[in-house]
Amino acid sequence: MSDPKNILFIMFDQLRWDYLSCYGHPHLHTPHIDRLASKGVRFDRAYIQSPLCGPSRMSTYTGRYVHSHGASWNNVPLKVGERTMGDHLRNLGMECWLVGKTHMKADAEGMARLGLEPDSVIGARVSECGFDVFERDDGMRPEGPDGFYDDGGALKYNAYLRGKGYEGDNPWHDHANSANDGAGNVLSGWFMENSDKPANIAEEDSETPYLTRRGMEFIESRGDAPWCCHLSYIKPHWPYIVPAPYHDMYGPEHYLPVVRSDEERDTNHPVFGGMMKAPVGQAFSQDQVRDKVLGAYMGLIKQCDDQMGVLFDWLESTGRMEDTMIVVTSDHGDYLGDHWLGEKTFCHDTSVRVPMIVYDPSAKADVTRGTSSDALVQLIDLAPTFVDVAGGNIADLDHVLEGASLLPLLHGEDQGRDYAFCEYDYSMTPLAKRLDLDTAEARLFMVTDGRYKLVEFGGGIRPILFDFKNDPDELIDLGESVDYQEDVARLSAVLDTWARRPSQRTTITNETLRQNRTQRSTKGVILGAYGEGDADADLTEKYRNRRAPPVRGH
Repeated sequence: MSDPKNILFIMFDQLRWDYLSCYGHPHLHTPHIDRLASKGVRFDRAYIQSPLCGPSRMSTYTGRYVHSHGASWNNVPLKVGERTMGDHLRNLGMECWLVGKTHMKADAEGMARLGLEPDSVIGARVSECGFDVFERDDGMRPEGPDGFYDDGGALKYNAYLRGKGYEGDNPWHDHANSANDGAGNVLSGWFMENSDKPANIAEEDSETPYLTRRGMEFIESRGDAPWCCHLSYIKPHWPYIVPAPYHDMYGPEHYLPVVRSDEERDTNHPVFGGMMKAPVGQAFSQDQVRDKVLGAYMGLIKQCDDQMGVLFDWLESTGRMEDTMIVVTSDHGDYLGDHWLGEKTFCHDTSVRVPMIVYDPSAKADVTRGTSSDALVQLIDLAPTFVDVAGGNIADLDHVLEGASLLPLLHGEDQGRDYAFCEYDYSMTPLAKRLDLDTAEARLFMVTDGRYKLVEFGGGIRPILFDFKNDPDELIDLGESVDYQEDVARLSAVLDTWARRPSQRTTITNETLRQNRTQRSTKGVILGAYGEGDADADLTEKYRNRRAPPVRGH
């Protein structure tokens, strides 16, 4: 075993932390991801920074909180000038490549203003979260009356499918993400009544095996230079449909019980209550919807795990496991009917807590190998971890990176952070309109210390508080409880302090600021001196014994 030379950063999309057997799922067995956990550290309290694909990923790639980088919702551009893990790693001599999804939208206006051509090397990197692109596939080629959701979505994958003989103008939809009635009629995966049917595609041609092969092709193509590969899977994100044999592996007898209560549904909280009334919340509140979707969701995860087996076996057989750090995580969870919600855009652990497994091949990590950690960690901790692995000095970047390296935790030298934070900007959603909230008000902020979780809201809306010790399922909102106002106030003060950090000052290091405290001004600026003797002689040399002719008339 040696210090990691390379980094394989694997991210799944919408994978719940509790839907892996190493995290305790009693029926969904994931032996290959479990095997990685047995070689590394399984973090049991890993939190994302926003419960939505785009902002969560932008935080992960930049190592910064959402209101620091500003890409607060899907398709809100990451502004030009934000540094990402790719920028940091390349400065340290490590390549940084993408295979799969980012959900990033380029700041085209900012690039045009600065004269950055999208097809230039620098322009392409700015357009792709700082990654060099082996293959970008956001896994999204839906089409509506105004065209495609993403004009560039799944283009290479669709070309691959056509080359394999799959017909149609959009085989991503008609085959990979839909079923077929046997008479040639497409049964769209967008309709959840079809979730229990097999996708109309050979399993080896579906999205997850395809991306696994592409990831291996990338790794095989690299020479001796160190690399970071972001292998970013599309599944188990919706459309909830999976090819045979995974489509009918699981039934109601394998499902986790739904976590919700009638008291929750009767809440007076306008944001939580409003989200329950959204179409996706209404849908997943129905048992028939949940029963259809859960089988497909679990099948998608099982397929993901099987592909991890293919990938890990190949890494071991080629010797790459010995010098490659491997991270497996997710960008957010999925409510799946818990708390009367669907999707992910709120702050229960179902949504904002994710699996995170880190395998470090170095001997320094032997002390924690095969263990679990209940330390509070965040996805923004990955960027500084990778910088640390690449030999960078984290202190030189502490004015930019807001996360903390996980290497001390992996090497048994640290206990983690005191708090984890998450935020969500819902200003462009129908809920913000229904609540008549200004764009600056339609925001929420979450903080947890591991015992309690506080969620604060703009617009004068009251906070929500959960007590994990007495209510691990987060069913009881204590935000208005007289007995818990001290905890509300304490965590609110933590949020206030966090919000006032100097997160936008990224052009000068903290060390430079500290050095300036003790450095004299030697450029001629002298303040507070009444006479020549009130300042150091060397500083006033240019101002003493000087002559100049007087102005006539004075």
